[in-house]
Amino acid sequence: MLAPLATLAFLSALWLTAAVFTEMFVRTGSRIAAALRGETPAVRGTSLVIRSRPARARIAKRKPMRAQPQLRAAA
Repeated sequence: MLAPLATLAFLSALWLTAAVFTEMFVRTGSRIAAALRGETPAVRGTSLVIRSRPARARIAKRKPMRAQPQLRAAA
């Protein structure tokens, strides 16, 4: 009784995988076919361009440490 259930589970998983891939290729099929023919894809509209500059690191500027007599004695 285990073999028919395992077969049924395998076939249903295979069917679900085929359905998902079919749905994916329905959406992108025209673009793939155009690329195979060597055509440029149709422009759907304007693309959003976001320009930004990298944020500068916020590093606290410290003055250089000068040797003081107390520090010299500790060394």
